[in-house]
Amino acid sequence: MPDPVTNAITAYSNAGKIGAAPGLAPREDGGGGFGDLLRQAADNVIGSLKQGEQTSFAGVVGKADIAQVAAAVANAETTLETVVAVRDRVIQAYQDIIKMAI
Repeated sequence: MPDPVTNAITAYSNAGKIGAAPGLAPREDGGGGFGDLLRQAADNVIGSLKQGEQTSFAGVVGKADIAQVAAAVANAETTLETVVAVRDRVIQAYQDIIKMAI
């Protein structure tokens, strides 16, 4: 099953190529665009969640302190709540745009 984040980034990149405004085109100096920013943010989220999972597993097998486990799980929970809040705002913005009269 394809990764939805990758699909969204690819769709964004393709849409930008169709009729990109001069300021929205990818930079020629190798700097990342908005799609790269999204990919980096998604990678950071995935890394945070994986770290929480690994630390939790280490705690279960007795290789991590309970304080480390609690901190890692709290960090992963905060990250997930942030992602859900951003997703909800993006969906709401999309719905508002759809409702606009042209």
